[in-house]
Parts: sequence; C-alpha cells; structure tokens
Amino acid sequence: MSKESLSFQAAIDDFNNARQRASIQEVIARFTGKSNQLLSYNDVAEKLRLQSRTERGIQNIPLDAIVGSVGRYTDFTRTFLPRNDHDRERWARVKAAMEGNMGLPPIEVYKVGEVYFVEDGNHRVSIARQEKLTSIEAHVTEFKTDINLTSETDLDDLIVKSEYIEFLDKTGIADSRPNVDLNVTIPGQYAKLMEQINICRYLNADGKQAEPSLQDAAASWYDTLYIPLAEAIRDRDLLQWFPKRTITDLYIWISENRAALEKELGWELQSDVAATDLILKQSVTSESGSWRKARTIARYTDHLFDDILIPLSGYEGSWDALEQGIVIARRENARLHGLHIVESKDDVESEQAQAIKQRFAQACKDAGVQGSLAVDVGDITQRIIERAIVTDLIIVKLTNPPGSGLSVLNSPFRAMIERASRPLLTVPARATPIERALLAFDGSDLSKEALFVAAYLAEMWKTEVTVFTARGDGKLKADVQEYARRYFEFHEVEAKYILSEQKEPRHLTDIAAEYNTDLILMGSHSGNKLQQVLVGSMVDATLRESTVPTFICR
Repeated sequence: MSKESLSFQAAIDDFNNARQRASIQEVIARFTGKSNQLLSYNDVAEKLRLQSRTERGIQNIPLDAIVGSVGRYTDFTRTFLPRNDHDRERWARVKAAMEGNMGLPPIEVYKVGEVYFVEDGNHRVSIARQEKLTSIEAHVTEFKTDINLTSETDLDDLIVKSEYIEFLDKTGIADSRPNVDLNVTIPGQYAKLMEQINICRYLNADGKQAEPSLQDAAASWYDTLYIPLAEAIRDRDLLQWFPKRTITDLYIWISENRAALEKELGWELQSDVAATDLILKQSVTSESGSWRKARTIARYTDHLFDDILIPLSGYEGSWDALEQGIVIARRENARLHGLHIVESKDDVESEQAQAIKQRFAQACKDAGVQGSLAVDVGDITQRIIERAIVTDLIIVKLTNPPGSGLSVLNSPFRAMIERASRPLLTVPARATPIERALLAFDGSDLSKEALFVAAYLAEMWKTEVTVFTARGDGKLKADVQEYARRYFEFHEVEAKYILSEQKEPRHLTDIAAEYNTDLILMGSHSGNKLQQVLVGSMVDATLRESTVPTFICR
C-alpha cells in the first residue's frame, strides 16, 4: 500500500473517531440542555442587522473563537466535529492534504464581535481542532456590531441580543439616556418592557391633543418606573440572590411578582416590598438580622417602617394594636395591612369578617393613613409569619403572654418571635406616643438589632432613649455600653445610660416605670430553650409584666 493510501486510511480512522465523539457530544447536549449547535451566520446577520464590512486581511485567529458557519452550520458540532457520515471521504482527503504540506490557502471567515464564522474552510477548521491546534490562518472580513458577541453565545443569547437591538431602535432610549443598560438573559422580556412603555404613553396622553411619542414615553418610563426600582435592587444588593441574572431581569420579575402578591394577599404592595419578598423566598427568612440588613438603606434615605402588619381577632381589645399602628403610620407615612384569620372559607364573607374589614377601613380613613384589611383562612400564627415577609413590622395585641416553665414552649407569641422574619411590637394596653424608650442592651447581636431601631427613633422621631444594662453576676464587661455610646454618637443623638451592678437583676418593667418610658426595646430570646425553661427568659418576663408596648428584634 502506498504512502498516500496509508495516510488516507489513517485520516478515515480519525474521521470515525471524530464522528464517535460528535455522537457523544450530541447525547450530552440533550441531557444538559446546553446547545451543541454551530451558529448560522445568516441568522446572526439578520438578527443583528449586519451591514458595514471591513477587510482585515490575512491573520492568525484563535480556533476556539470560531463559533459558526456561513453555509454548513448543520454539518458540524459547536467544536467542529463532523455530524454526517457522508462527509467521511472529503474530510479524509482534506486531512491528508494538510498533512502532505500541499500549501492549502487560508480559510475565509467573517468576524462579528469577538467571534468568527467560516465562509470557506469548514473541514480545515474541523481537522485543526481535532489536531488540538490553537490558531489557524484566515482571511478576515469584519462586520461591525454594537453587541458583544463572544464564543459563549448560544442561540438564546443571540435571540436576546437581537431583541435588544430592536428594542433600542424602536424606543431610542440609548440616545435619550446615554449609557443605558437594559440587558436581560431570557428571550421575550423586551415585549414586557414595551408593554409598560405603551401604558406610560397612554397615561401620559391623558386628554392631550398630541399623544406622546414612543421615544418620549420610553424616557418617562425609564426615569419614573425603571430607575427607582433598579436603584433599590442595586442598593440592596439583591442580585446576590439571583446569580447570572441582570438588574433588568429582576426588575421584570419583581413587576410580575408584585401583581401576583397583591392578588394573593388582598393588599396593595409597593415594588420594593415585593422585592424584599423575592429575596426572602430565596434565603432563610427567619435568619437573625435579615430585616435590618434589608432596611439599612431605607433607614438613612426614607422611613424604616413602610408596611405594617396588624392581626385583628375582632374582640374589642384587639383594636389597641390598630391604634398603635396608626401612631406609627402617621410618623412614618406607612401603609397598614390588617389581617383577620377565620376557620373556613365560608367565614371569609361572613357578617362578622366584613364588619371588621369595614371598621378597619373607616379607622384608617378617619386617621388619614393608608390601610386595608385582608381576611384569610388557616392557622393564625402561621398566617401571620407568612404575611410578615412583605412587611416591616408586626403589631400584635398582647393577650396571652408566655407563661413560665414548660408552658412557654407552647406559646404562640414565642413561635412568632422565633419564626417571623420581622420585628414584633406587642401592645398590652392602650397605644402610646413612643416619646421615651428604654433599650435593654447587653452587647449581644440581638441587642444590637434593638440598638439599630432605638437610634432611628432617637434621630427621626426625637424619642428620648435610656440604655439599661444589668451586669448582674459580672459576666458582662464593665465597658459593655461603650458600643452603644459610639453608635449613638455616630448618629449625633444623645441617650441616657444606666449600668446596674446589682446581683439580683431588676426587671425591665420596673426600670421602665421608674423612668416613665412608654416603649421597651430589646432583642429576642437568647440561650437554648432548656435554659429558658429552667431559668426563665427576660423577654417572657417582660411580656408578662409590661404595661407599655415592647419592641422585640431578632
């Protein structure tokens, strides 16, 4: 057998191996859902509207940047392995020619962005890839595009990029708002944005003789709807919970989620509230400190309590919680979300439930605050915990505080404190104006959560704050209050400080009465449950004895 015949037979064997690997890649692609297709240059050119071309001459180009073909994109895999058996002889002849130093001309490619499409020379690229070469000589013709096309681009990416070009072209948003970034990762999203813009266009017309242009409506939508929520997403670092997504992805998701939540809850929600709900559904909603982390930005730029949950049983004393909620809503410009739980669906439209709903609405109207009440079915504690996710504070009438001993383990208040993702304000009697607050501070992380709220009240409400620390048996350091002092100084507010050295600890309720405070601020339960059962809990004791509202942070 001649040398040429041996070389050709070896090339045939190489082709068979390549075909086998191509088949394996096809199977893997079906299982993983990741595209194994070469990109079609004609599709790309149409979607990206390629027109302007420049000859770049002969260059060595990286083989792994070749992602498509002009006419033979169905004949090879994304890594240029052959997909058709009938290509065997031609593939083998080209390989034999390449190995025989026959001086084959450079391949012809089109460059788009950072990638290349083969116009002539597909088999040479396939063989070079199998030989593990890193580059190949090519005659390059470049087509200009503003879209960043890379070797990682798949068909969905291409669709998204083409939709983005069409969106930018129709709205002119890139011209009116330079440096705009509205990238998404899922096809079909720009139609949703266009729907919002058209609604803005309709609303902005509002009887005017000339309807605003689509371009003007897009600019208005961007400034009034998109930017505020996009900034909230960025400020709260929400994308950490949604890897590989963009701000615009999350903007669209929140917009849709808000409508679903409003329908489910029976409450009108704000977009940033819906965003918080999305975060917490992706994270551990009962994690200590999650509420403070989510509200830190708002604490310095807006109000701390935008949405307040107020469960109402309907008995007369429960309305004290609404009275306290109105006090806070007036100071915070907050929305009150009432919640009445019934036993069955038949009770939702009952005369009693509707009477509670009407009384709640009338009380809010008379007080000049925003509010609505929803009637829900199920376990009271569980429903409160679930709905707390989309609010900033729970205000509850304190009727059956935790007892002592083993009975504390069955207390619904303890369950609420331990499992709810929001702070809890208990109201044992009538509402108070929250003018003088007592902060129980022992330097723990939980007491620092209460310190966060105390500093806000002192700064924004001008509430007088007294910081009380009981060293008791001396386990706490003498300078335990130094952290609180520095925190208040940073926020340029003053506070009073009491450091008790008494071995027999005085209850917070005694200190609150002595200093005529109308609010107690403290962290939630600390230590394990066995200790709380045997020794007792300061939180449980305060809830049993306090005659003023107690704000519990977790």
